[in-house]
Amino acid sequence: MSDSARRSRTAVVIPAAGRGVRLGPGTPKALRALNGTPILIHAVRAMAASRAVSLVVVVAPPDGAAEVKNLLDAHALPERTDYLVVPGGETRQESVRLGLEALPEGVTTVLVHDAARPLVPVETVDAVIEAVQEGAVAVVPAVPLADTVKEVEPAAEGAGGAPEPVVATPDRARLRAVQTPQGFAHETLLRAHRTVTEAVTDDAGMVERLGEPVVVVPGHEEAFKVTRPLDLVLAEAVLARRRANDGF
Repeated sequence: MSDSARRSRTAVVIPAAGRGVRLGPGTPKALRALNGTPILIHAVRAMAASRAVSLVVVVAPPDGAAEVKNLLDAHALPERTDYLVVPGGETRQESVRLGLEALPEGVTTVLVHDAARPLVPVETVDAVIEAVQEGAVAVVPAVPLADTVKEVEPAAEGAGGAPEPVVATPDRARLRAVQTPQGFAHETLLRAHRTVTEAVTDDAGMVERLGEPVVVVPGHEEAFKVTRPLDLVLAEAVLARRRANDGF
């Protein structure tokens, strides 16, 4: 971590207002337990592990801000990092915007992190922050694709399971699977959220719509998103290996 990254004020926005339907009904995905601790707490700890992070803003379900605040209060988190919980909106984009608008003055670098990525190594967090501090306005961690990718013509709505014709096979060497945290110059990301109105799949995509450059730094295989029940099994295995390696 460079001296400039340590001197800057870096905040993290974690949108956690979604329901996570692919993990099944019941508790929102971010509040599901992983090794006895909510996934959200793992994600917050992963961000706060970076000494450059001074504030973590958790964007909670609109009717669940008090519950999330109680959750954060009940778990041990680094004392050097401040925490703030704000109610979210109807969409992820709206929730991130509400989190950005809650940031205090003086924040120069903002990370946006998926609450469902609980196991991001601190080295990845630091690499994203450092790239922003070195002048990039938008940075995403990403990993090469292991599988060949096919572009298809989607089946008509309501025709689930129907064969879909392949229209292209992109060059895998030019493709990356994007992860979080994504890092931004604060003013650039705020401008993107106030300017771009169409739906996009990630915050870097909003910055791209402004015509600003986005750069990639190496991601990590353990920064995967917990979306399906099988992902929970894999996450438990990663935690078990970490406990064995750390001796507890």
